[in-house]
Amino acid sequence: MAANVLVIDGQGGGLGRQLVAAIAAACPEAELTAVGTNSLAANAMLKAGAARAATGENAVVVNCRHADVIVGPIGIVIADALLGEITPAMAAAVCQSGAKRVLVPINHCENYVVGVPEQPVSQLVSAAAQKVKALCEGKTC
Repeated sequence: MAANVLVIDGQGGGLGRQLVAAIAAACPEAELTAVGTNSLAANAMLKAGAARAATGENAVVVNCRHADVIVGPIGIVIADALLGEITPAMAAAVCQSGAKRVLVPINHCENYVVGVPEQPVSQLVSAAAQKVKALCEGKTC
């Protein structure tokens, strides 16, 4: 059975779009679901190759229950991150999910990850896709 990979992003969906494309290439058997905190982000990820997409708080909460792997910027685990687009319920759903989490250390919106060197987003996306691939190997991806 293929792994259920959930990509969560907000704002314009630029990072989510890149993650979806990279994960689809690295792990083509994964069931890719994209959830945007807004319709612009959801549409960007859908166009990048997600099998299905949804928008909003309830979509995050519901899809976190069924995910094997959750991928997105580190802000998805911080209430009020992404300029306020991540609600406390969204952050809790991601943190309380039984899924493995692959968090991209984006230093924006007053949240900084120390001890992690600054890298171009393309390198972070590539590293995240490779980690998802490694996690999916046991799930027939």
